[in-house]
Amino acid sequence: MKPMKNYATSLPVVGSLPICNCQSPIGRNFLESLPPCLDLLSNTRFLNRQTAIGNRQWPRILVALLVSLVWLQQPAIVGAQKRPEEIPKPPVSTTTPTAPISPSQITTDQAESASAESQVMYGLQGVLVESLDGKTVAAQSAEENFNPASAIKLATALVALRTFGPQHRFATGIWITGTFDKVTGTLSGNLYISGRDPSFHYEHGVMIARQLNTLGIRTVTGNLVVAPGFTMNFNWSARRSGEQLYDTFDSTLRPGEASRAWLYERTALGDHASLQTIPSVAVMGAVEVNPVAADAKLVLSQKSSKLVDILKVLLCYSNNFMAERLGDSVGGLQSVRRQLTNSLGLSSSGFMISSLSGLGVNRVSPRTMMKIFRALREELRKNKLSTTDIMPVAGIDPGTLQDRFTGPAWRASVIAKTGTLIRTDGGVSSLVGQMKTAGGETLLFVIMNRQGSVLRFRLNQDYLVMQIQNSRGGPKAFDYKPHLLAMKLADIQSLPSVGDEYEPALKGPVTSP
Repeated sequence: MKPMKNYATSLPVVGSLPICNCQSPIGRNFLESLPPCLDLLSNTRFLNRQTAIGNRQWPRILVALLVSLVWLQQPAIVGAQKRPEEIPKPPVSTTTPTAPISPSQITTDQAESASAESQVMYGLQGVLVESLDGKTVAAQSAEENFNPASAIKLATALVALRTFGPQHRFATGIWITGTFDKVTGTLSGNLYISGRDPSFHYEHGVMIARQLNTLGIRTVTGNLVVAPGFTMNFNWSARRSGEQLYDTFDSTLRPGEASRAWLYERTALGDHASLQTIPSVAVMGAVEVNPVAADAKLVLSQKSSKLVDILKVLLCYSNNFMAERLGDSVGGLQSVRRQLTNSLGLSSSGFMISSLSGLGVNRVSPRTMMKIFRALREELRKNKLSTTDIMPVAGIDPGTLQDRFTGPAWRASVIAKTGTLIRTDGGVSSLVGQMKTAGGETLLFVIMNRQGSVLRFRLNQDYLVMQIQNSRGGPKAFDYKPHLLAMKLADIQSLPSVGDEYEPALKGPVTSP
């Protein structure tokens, strides 16, 4: 018998016939869906053919039909075993569950996602929401200690602003020894670099090369010597930073990333004149890490962007290196702890920090974090600045809040600093900042979570903020005009030497190293 063409490709075949259960709904539907010429029950040509073959073929057909009956029933059995109501429920967590309250109406996809994900969430949570005049709007475990993670960077920023002032610029000194031949552009001596600019990057190195070219220096026969405190590209190693600067100076060794950073910055600034030439200083010697020689002469001073702009980049991207580096500049961990404890009246038990970036185990209560945030707002106000000048604006600024509160109604209605530690304390997430409601009211908030899923913590934080906004008429955007963050670090100043003073006097009592 010539095999039949198999139209039921999803069904197994015995011999030449597709297996089907004619008595089951699936079998009947399958038969009804076949072309008329292949109907196994009514096609006369098929029946006549079977008669011609003889009765000995019928047992084979009956076996095939019986097998199909068993096979087609199996999926139904498996499906019944997987029905949701029969799946064992997960064990109940012994920690306190966070139970968000559903808002009356949330229309954005983000809110719907947060609502769905936040209905069952386990972990520990601390919340404090206050009006500007200090009235409590919501509170939960506000006196309990939590790990703030990177939200502690707000404390670092506060002490830095108090110590230096928002207009402070970190200086990088360029020094030389030996003699200089203006005709050949050769410095027969060493080139020294000193300074502790936490934002020093590739483009700043190329700018120094350009400024040295302006002074006529194109070749250095001696060594490139960087001071012990010098860092570049967020690298803690002074030697590695020196090696990167060595290559960045020389156009024949310059990494592609350095060239792209220079091109991007100059183009963004509209400084096409600087792109007409290729800055280059070839250092023939090696890289050393040593203090500036006593007989070295300061020939150039490059000053960083303003502290307020550095803080904007630091907090938007939550840069741990910049935070720790900035903390070192104000006296280190002990100095920050002492200053905040004394000025804000913080208790030693409610403010225990082990880093200025938020890494590791730190302990701060929502109440204490609120005090720190209020003090930061006040410091900004005294300098005629706002939180948008240094903190991320949700849904607008790149970085940690770029993809949160992105709905059209919620964009720019939240200004906050995030904190995330995936493993420490069983998972940590925090959100500290301010929200604005439709009535123009600004509310300050601290939300801290630990011992649970960081993703669910974030969703719950967003949902909590949105439901508070909805309870007061909905969200409203803060007045904010975003700027390209790369521009924040491009506002450097390169000045010729006017003496040996290359670091301006500090506003506060701590002397910058």
